[in-house]
Amino acid sequence: MNSIADLHIHTYHSDGIHSPKEVVDKACEQGIDIISITDHDSINALPEAIEYGQQKGIEVIPGVEISTDIHNSEVHLLGYFINYNDREFNKYLTFFRDERFHRAKRIIRKLQNLGINIGMDDVLKHASLSALGRPHIAKALIEQGYVENYYDAFDKYLGDNGPAFERKIHVSVQSAVKLIGDAGGLAFVAHPNKMKEHLLLDLIDAGIDGIEVVHPSHQEHQVKFYNGIVSEYCLLGSGGSDFHGGLKNDYENLGKHVIPSSSVDTMRNMLVKNSA
Repeated sequence: MNSIADLHIHTYHSDGIHSPKEVVDKACEQGIDIISITDHDSINALPEAIEYGQQKGIEVIPGVEISTDIHNSEVHLLGYFINYNDREFNKYLTFFRDERFHRAKRIIRKLQNLGINIGMDDVLKHASLSALGRPHIAKALIEQGYVENYYDAFDKYLGDNGPAFERKIHVSVQSAVKLIGDAGGLAFVAHPNKMKEHLLLDLIDAGIDGIEVVHPSHQEHQVKFYNGIVSEYCLLGSGGSDFHGGLKNDYENLGKHVIPSSSVDTMRNMLVKNSA
């Protein structure tokens, strides 16, 4: 039986609902051989997940998801095989977790101006271990009865065009690619399904190593298109479920949106080539 990999999974150290051990267990239940935990601006899940994965016979590739900016568009990059003990890398993550806190304060202030009576304490209790983000604010809105569900919170208030939206402070794509590379990793564009082709080409020019080809938001024709881009520009391809659990109700994605482990071998070969 061919081994499979899911290289896009979140834990409760960012906006997922499950612990690192629970994520490993769920991957094991789905017959997944290799996973990467890619929490937003956080590597806190990695030591526990890697150690537990060894016990369960699942390889856990150190990963992270970083928000970047190009041409005033937000782009997420996935970093794989990072040295999560790298000092400069951790300085970056600490800075951007602090910025997430200040952004949440600004969003809450906007919500209060709209007559929604929630405070920071209402949000923080949903993010005790996490890099603070909009999903935690959505949980507070649901808990207090202002919206019915997670998607309602984003549609009405928190989405990019919503009345309480606040932009994050982003690092440039070039800086993020360098940051990941300096930490020994590979940088991939995450879920490019809504991205214009010219923007994707600019990201290639910025030095990305690969593209997330397989993702729940990608339709079959998009997967074929991104595979074509990967082949044409000699890039790497990755993929995964972008699993969060909880309110996102995405449990069926685990084990469904995967890539062959041979793709991971190709990544390793690239790392060896880069270090030569």
